[in-house]
Amino acid sequence: MMKKYALLVLSFSTLLQLNAQVITNYTTSEGLLDNYVECVEVDLQDHIWFGTSVGLQMFDGENWVTYNTTDYPDMVSDNIKVIRAMNNGDIWIGTDVGACRFDGAAWTTFDTSNGLNHNKVLSIDEAENGVIWIGTQTGISYFDGSECSSIASPHWSGVNVTIAEAPDHIWFGSPIGGITFYDGVEYTSYDSSDGLLSNNTTDLLFDNDGNKWVGTGVGISVLDETNVLVTQFTQMYILPPPDTLNQIVDLDMDSEGRIWAGIYVGYLGVGGVAMWDGNEWIDYDESDSLVGPNIRGLAIDSFDNVWVATGSGVSKIGDQTSEINDIQETKISVYPNPSNGTFTVALGDCWESCSMSVFDTQGRLIQNESVLNSSEINLEIQGEPGPYLIHILKGNHPGHLEVISVMKF
Repeated sequence: MMKKYALLVLSFSTLLQLNAQVITNYTTSEGLLDNYVECVEVDLQDHIWFGTSVGLQMFDGENWVTYNTTDYPDMVSDNIKVIRAMNNGDIWIGTDVGACRFDGAAWTTFDTSNGLNHNKVLSIDEAENGVIWIGTQTGISYFDGSECSSIASPHWSGVNVTIAEAPDHIWFGSPIGGITFYDGVEYTSYDSSDGLLSNNTTDLLFDNDGNKWVGTGVGISVLDETNVLVTQFTQMYILPPPDTLNQIVDLDMDSEGRIWAGIYVGYLGVGGVAMWDGNEWIDYDESDSLVGPNIRGLAIDSFDNVWVATGSGVSKIGDQTSEINDIQETKISVYPNPSNGTFTVALGDCWESCSMSVFDTQGRLIQNESVLNSSEINLEIQGEPGPYLIHILKGNHPGHLEVISVMKF
C-alpha cells in the first residue's frame, strides 16, 4: 500500500507540473538511444516507441529497451523511418529496405520477395478488420494476416500517408498527388484543383466531426465530411519575416479534440509545434524549452502528453488540461500485489462511472470488467501467471485513464 501511495503522490506532482505547461526533454543523457529521432509512436500500454538510424527503442516511463539487428538479427534494419502500434499489441516498423512486424517475441520481414511492392516504406496504418496498409515509394501494399499483396498505386509519386478510416474506406496521401479515397474498387482524388493548398501531402487527420485536416508542404487545408474545403491555415507557427508558409511534418489530435501540428521549414532550419484549441494556434519552440527545431514526428499518450521527436532528442509537452482533482481524490489502489490471481481494486471516488480492462504485457486484451456501483471489487485475472496491466478508465475520457501493473503468481 505504501508503494501505491507513493505512486499517487508522484502522479499528483506530475499533473501539477503539466498544468503549468512544463516541457520535459530526453536525450542520450537520459537514456535515449540517439538524439536524432526519426519517428515516435505510443502503444496501448502508453509505452513510447522511438525510431532512430541505429535502432528502435521503447520507453515505459522508467526503463529504456532497445531493439537492433545486432541483438535481433531478424529485424529488417536499424534505420527506422515509420513506427505503428497495432490493436493486438504488434509493433510494425517501416524502413528503406522493407517493413517488419514485432509480435513481442519474433520479427517478421515483408519486402519485395514476399509481396511488398517496394522496399522503401513511407507509411503504415491498420484498418478495423486488422488489415495492415503499407504505403511505399511506388504505391500501396496490404497484409491481411497471412500474406502481403499489392494494389494499383493511387499516384505515380507513391504513398506517404495511409489512413484506414474503415475496412473499405482507405485514404492515401501522395508526395505530389494530393489525397485519394479508395472504396475497395475505385480511387477518388482531391488536389489543388479542389482547393488544397498544395499537392504535396505530408499527413492526414480526421477530427471528431469528420473533418479532414490535410497537412501539406505549405500549411493545412481542412475539408468537411463531404470533402468540401472549409478553411486553410498557413501560419500556425510564426516564422521570421518574410517567410510565412508552414511545412507540416505531422498531425495528431488529443482527447480534447485539439489539433497538434509538427512544423519544420528545412531551408530555414526553423520549426516547432502548434496546437489549435478551436479558436487560435498556440506554438512551442526552443524558446519554450523544446529540445530542438527539426521536428520529425508527434505522438500523444492517453494522458494527453504530446511526445515530439526532433533531430536533437525528444520533448514531452505536458497535458494542458489535466484535472488534478480527479487524480488527487480518486486514489485507486490494487492489493494484494502480487497475488495468486485474485486482486481487490479500491476505486476511491471514481466508482460511479468507471470501466476496467486487463491486458497482458503484449497489449492483448484478457478481459473486461464492469463496475456496478461499488467502490471496491474483487478482480480475478483469468490468464496464466505473469505480469498484467489493469486499465481503469473514469467515464469515457482517455485522459482519466490509470494503468496499474500487477503480478499473478
